[in-house]
Amino acid sequence: MLNPAQLARIDVSLLVVFSTVLEERQVSRAADKLKLTPSAVSHGLARLRRIFHDPLFLKTPSGVKPTERALALAGPVAELLSRLDAIVSAAEPFDARTARRSFTIGTPDALAAVFLAALLETLAREGPGIDIRLLQLMPQRQGKASGEVWQETLSELDSHRLDLAVLPVGPLPSRYAERLLFEEDFIVAMRKGHTMARKVTLASYLAARHMLVSATGDALGIVDVRLAERGHSRRVALTVPNFMMALAQLAESDFIATLPRHLVERHAARFDLVMRPVPFPWTPDPVRVVASQAAMADAGVAWLFETVARCLGPPTPTAPRRRVSAYAR
Repeated sequence: MLNPAQLARIDVSLLVVFSTVLEERQVSRAADKLKLTPSAVSHGLARLRRIFHDPLFLKTPSGVKPTERALALAGPVAELLSRLDAIVSAAEPFDARTARRSFTIGTPDALAAVFLAALLETLAREGPGIDIRLLQLMPQRQGKASGEVWQETLSELDSHRLDLAVLPVGPLPSRYAERLLFEEDFIVAMRKGHTMARKVTLASYLAARHMLVSATGDALGIVDVRLAERGHSRRVALTVPNFMMALAQLAESDFIATLPRHLVERHAARFDLVMRPVPFPWTPDPVRVVASQAAMADAGVAWLFETVARCLGPPTPTAPRRRVSAYAR
């Protein structure tokens, strides 16, 4: 561990220089971004080389290339700068009514199709200067536990590339702040007048032509996994890349689709759809809003966390909420 005298040699601005050069891979571009001269950036890199006893960046015809040591430092430096930013931000008062700031929220696209309108309506009233950057999240299906399925997302929260995430995820380690919003189950959706609109049996379900939402085109989804556990299979006759396209196609075809209940409830009238229970047991999935505990030190992130929870979570006795459908996975 470094002693105080050694720590005093490390100027935070040097870490900012390191991070920017690593991102830009060119000293002149990094200098422009930092509003410094190229010689000042080069001087900072020279100091960093002495501190870390490594060249850090090697010259190439197009700019610079990070060494293995620089790549190893990238994650810890990014996390340190993010934590420092959170500490400084936490010291600043946050008034949503007057704040001008953007936040990044990650969520699966089906959830975004349901909850975004409710959140934006609240922001228009309570935080008119707040901008939202919404990123589509994809689960890592090779993981088995919910924390593994969304491990990449959790890493993005740790590094503060995401301020918040809204996910179908179980309880998480204590380094995350989390709030249960609701539990989601799946239903069978189809157009009005479909031959299965009155009742869906297991036999009719397995014989039907199914539509699956798959960003990759893979015709195997979570429904197929659960059917296989019971010794059944279905025919996926069509895959589409997003949930809103699925709803539109259901309205104009004889396909059926097994979709999250809240998504279909939210858009059934718009697309003239009906929904029926799935003809086999389905365990609901908990949906949570999640942030890193470090990010929650930022008063703005904490405010947004509570706002999302208030918009999408269950109503409380002191704060009744008008019904807003919320999530899809």
